[in-house]
Amino acid sequence: MRINIISHGTVRHLLCAAALYFIVSAGQSAAQSSLTDSVHAIGEVTVAARSFREVIPSQKLQGEELARLCSHSVADALRLFAGVQVKDYGGVGGIKTINIRSMGSHHVGVFYDGVQLSNVQNGQVDLGAFSLDNIEAVTLHNGQRSEIFQSARDFNTAGTVYMWTRRPRFANGKSLGVSASVKTGSFDLVNPAASADLKLSPRSSVSFSAEHLRSSGEYTFRYRRQNPQTGAIVYDTTACRHNGDITATRVEAALFSSLPNAELYLKLYNYTSDRGVPGAIVNNVWRRGERIGDNNSFAQGTLTLTPQGLYKLKALGKWAMYRTHYQNNDTSSIKVDNRYTQREAYASAANLFRLTPAWDVSIALDAAWNDMTADLYNFAEPTRWTFMSAVATSVAWRGLKAQASLVVTLVSDRTERTADPPTRKAWTPAVFLSFRPGSCPLAVRAFAKKSFRMPTFNDLYYADMGNSILSPEKTMQYNAGLSLNLSSGILQSLVFQADVYYNEVTDKIVAYPKGQQFRWTMLNLGKVEIRGFDVSASASLAPVAEASLSAKLQYTLQQAIDVTSRADAYYRDQIPYVPRHSGSASLVASWRGWGLDYSFIYTGERWSQQENIIYNYVMPWYTHDVSLLRDFALRRADASLRIQVEVNNLLDQDYDVIVNYPMPGRNARLTLRYSM
Repeated sequence: MRINIISHGTVRHLLCAAALYFIVSAGQSAAQSSLTDSVHAIGEVTVAARSFREVIPSQKLQGEELARLCSHSVADALRLFAGVQVKDYGGVGGIKTINIRSMGSHHVGVFYDGVQLSNVQNGQVDLGAFSLDNIEAVTLHNGQRSEIFQSARDFNTAGTVYMWTRRPRFANGKSLGVSASVKTGSFDLVNPAASADLKLSPRSSVSFSAEHLRSSGEYTFRYRRQNPQTGAIVYDTTACRHNGDITATRVEAALFSSLPNAELYLKLYNYTSDRGVPGAIVNNVWRRGERIGDNNSFAQGTLTLTPQGLYKLKALGKWAMYRTHYQNNDTSSIKVDNRYTQREAYASAANLFRLTPAWDVSIALDAAWNDMTADLYNFAEPTRWTFMSAVATSVAWRGLKAQASLVVTLVSDRTERTADPPTRKAWTPAVFLSFRPGSCPLAVRAFAKKSFRMPTFNDLYYADMGNSILSPEKTMQYNAGLSLNLSSGILQSLVFQADVYYNEVTDKIVAYPKGQQFRWTMLNLGKVEIRGFDVSASASLAPVAEASLSAKLQYTLQQAIDVTSRADAYYRDQIPYVPRHSGSASLVASWRGWGLDYSFIYTGERWSQQENIIYNYVMPWYTHDVSLLRDFALRRADASLRIQVEVNNLLDQDYDVIVNYPMPGRNARLTLRYSM
């Protein structure tokens, strides 16, 4: 067995850290029989907002469970959710996007502290750019949140991911909280981070968070291919993954203020990065000259008014600017050096009316302006206006909970150098039901929802390929499920959930050859049918004092087939990169300041192209990740130190999530975190 990506320098770091770790552990063991509350107690997460009338349960990772994961980014954490596929191109800085129930990453809305992140250029949000360092909770919702007091945008996607950042919490009369951490390990990783919380008054506080990431991104991998017909080895070699380096910095500041009958939240955010694009390993080409630089900034705020009575108002606002610098310095191709800029202004007002104690109605109005410029010759320079209005209602009567919504969307594009496309209009209704008879631990649920996604600026205006008259891509979702909640004695909780679903994607936007050879265009040609079954179980135990144990299991069975045309050779074949079988398992154990965490990810066989033939077959893969941590209460009663060692891909499996993009083998990470 080989350890081929932990460098000698990394091994020295880990050995020194291990020595320090056990010295500190020995010194503390005599003086400390148990940890103080500052180490034991994990503050309740309130912003992740388990709705008071939740109809469709969400999947959540939050608090201590999230902090202890063997994960660096939000994308890594989402792999543990049922029905999710994460496209990962490898490495610390590799691009990572999420696909929920095979409807495509364009149909996933990603929200940061309740406000959507947008990318009108290609419609996808790179979740690999969002570190878990300042994230307090991650929730995933199929359909939409079971909440009607929200913006119209929240209703308008087929699935949503919400990232909630850490909120200041002060105990024992403190007015200042500080936390600092540093991570190091494989790929020459250096990742320091720091945060500070300051109480300005009994009702107001501010928080600051900063993080720097640097990594060479280099790791060795085994590249092995067989003849699909004979099974003979075509080639088998070990090489080093190059051009995967990244240098990134994230800075955030937030203001929280609780006024009489009002809540105010303001956020400033900046993320800059310079990273290589390692590219696909094809034709024995191991090095690439592509690089991407990002400078993303936004300011957003939320004002919630809750006057005495039967009315509430939530106002949102956001201004964002995203700059991208793309370079291709490969000597074998034409040199490229382009800059793109996206800007967004967004405002929303949501109004909630409580008609009776069991019946609420909401009306939300949204408006957004987006534009994009680039230093490309004859670029269209599009501008987009989007207007949305949503009407929703929720009813809770005895064991029955119901929610319904209707969203009307108007989209108007204008361009500088092409004919303006037609204004697009869409009506998207949704109905959600849940029933739990009396005190029965069993609940049943169902929902139906229609949604759509607008063509991106690349779809519409990309040079020599875009099609400005594309229609929106539409989805229809149907879901039925049940959940069982039990608790007894040392079994603190046992939750079992199962869902069957049918999704249909029509007017799917695909690249299609047309006219001269090598000339392509975007057309509404695709149609996909998705049938699936998700099942999950979780249990929490407290067998003895100062000990806890929790476990989770997830499994997904999915058939996602292309039904565009009977004349196609791939008619009713599984669409690319969607496994029929996938699942995950995790185990978290704690005892007297020690913590052991284990996770397992499995992705079954897939196909890399539309035709399900042997030449396009992709092998299943799985990974085992494990971490060990120790918490120490320092002499200061309100200070603590955490030392955590992680080993990912423990069995050193060679695998590709995307064909020809080899993933890292066994790798390790050490984290030191101090807080007070």
